[in-house]
Amino acid sequence: MQQVDRDSIIAPSVNSIENMKLRPLRTAFVIGIAIIALSACLYRVEVRQGNYIEAATLEQLEIGMSKSQVRFLLGSPAIIDLYQPELWHYAYTLQDGTGQVVDKRKMILSFTDDLLTTIDGDFSPG
Repeated sequence: MQQVDRDSIIAPSVNSIENMKLRPLRTAFVIGIAIIALSACLYRVEVRQGNYIEAATLEQLEIGMSKSQVRFLLGSPAIIDLYQPELWHYAYTLQDGTGQVVDKRKMILSFTDDLLTTIDGDFSPG
């Protein structure tokens, strides 16, 4: 290959060709650094699923309430078992921004003749 004299007319065009070859690499490098730097700044939202029941509401729950009263107080249950419609399941899960489960609660209400007979689970008033 022929040596190019830096003072000749061809030398500036050779330098611009070398810069054109490196431009995509520089651009990719800058974008990669920007993505890495900005990924730490992303906000990750907490995810709440199921029936969130406040302590004040839970304190109002009493044995002997009818199904309609319980539904009015707590809302619709997460699960009503098709084979045992007298059992209502209330569930609640809270995940932080990383996907780790922070809080997980469940409550099972059982009814006899349309009246609440037992309350079982993790939900606790206060």
